[in-house]
Amino acid sequence: MIRKPRPLDLALGAGFAAFALIEEYVVRMPGSWWPYALAVCTALVVARRAVPLLAMAVNSVAACSFFYADTPVSYRLWQLVAMMISAYTVGQLVPGPQAGRRDRLRAAAGAGLVLLTALLYWENDRTDPMAAFFFTTAPYALGAVVAAQARRLADTAAVRASIREQQAREAVMEERVRIARELHDMVAHSVTVMVIQAGAVRRRLDAGLTVDPELLQGIEEAGREAVGELRRTLGLLRGDAGRTAPPAGLDRLDDLAGQVREAGLKVILDRTGSPATLPPAADLSAYRIIQEALTNVLKHGGAAAATVTVAAEAGGVRLTVANDGPVVPPPAAGNGQGLIGMRERVALFGGTFTAGPRDGGGFAVEAWLPALPATGSPTSAAVQAGS
Repeated sequence: MIRKPRPLDLALGAGFAAFALIEEYVVRMPGSWWPYALAVCTALVVARRAVPLLAMAVNSVAACSFFYADTPVSYRLWQLVAMMISAYTVGQLVPGPQAGRRDRLRAAAGAGLVLLTALLYWENDRTDPMAAFFFTTAPYALGAVVAAQARRLADTAAVRASIREQQAREAVMEERVRIARELHDMVAHSVTVMVIQAGAVRRRLDAGLTVDPELLQGIEEAGREAVGELRRTLGLLRGDAGRTAPPAGLDRLDDLAGQVREAGLKVILDRTGSPATLPPAADLSAYRIIQEALTNVLKHGGAAAATVTVAAEAGGVRLTVANDGPVVPPPAAGNGQGLIGMRERVALFGGTFTAGPRDGGGFAVEAWLPALPATGSPTSAAVQAGS
């Protein structure tokens, strides 16, 4: 496929032709063949990228002594310029270490033509061998160096692009995990409350008792909250954060405790110390940790009451959710996604997390979140932005 000459190549060819015509007009060297040679050399300067070996071969032939048998010089200056341009282009054929056999053969042929041209110039004028070899090998070496540098820059750019792509994939995965955790926390809590309250309604109906309207209202409110949270999360995914309700935080603990009480679990809220200002994402995570801990208490049963303590400490907030249920939690509570999600939320902000049986009965979850984002955490900033 014939490549269309670049504008730079056309400009170089025009400049070369103008330089050659000025030289011929000023110097007026003998020889009637030069207009034909100039036309060929100009065409090869323009097309040198497409046919580098042919361009170098023609310049090798042009260096032969029979062109200057009746002249006191061994070459014209424009002829030397055309050769140097071709030698530079051939130098760019020098391949990298991973090149194939065809590329290596082309590079070897180009190097051979450059050496042949140097020997022909030296044969024409043995009084100046340095000029003969310098004018041919210097452009060739420069072309090889420029090509090697271009390959290094391309390799560096490819590595950087690969790193950026990998970072983008990791960011997408982290965002998916965050969204999955968010959906799990909010839906699991609301659905658990609805299931427990619906079960209470069924048992009362089976026993022929009247149904407390507050139970039905609690189911309705839990369902509405689940739908609202889903809409808020989907709004964040669509970029509609400005039209969605603000995210949950510790200021909504009273509403959360009310929902859990309606499901049949006594909840005691205990706030101590001056309120500490948490980053928005940490405030949301604190709320979700307490929500998930209370949801686990409702799921696994056996507890009549749970105490939620929010203690403001120097540099952070300590959260504790303790219940009076069985001494050893069910296996699902210890190995399920709930505790894993809570632990991951705390780790994002450089906090600490513990969960286990309490002395004397029950189970306790304790988390400490710093008031400032943890330095060195690669995901905390992303979570704050995404939440």
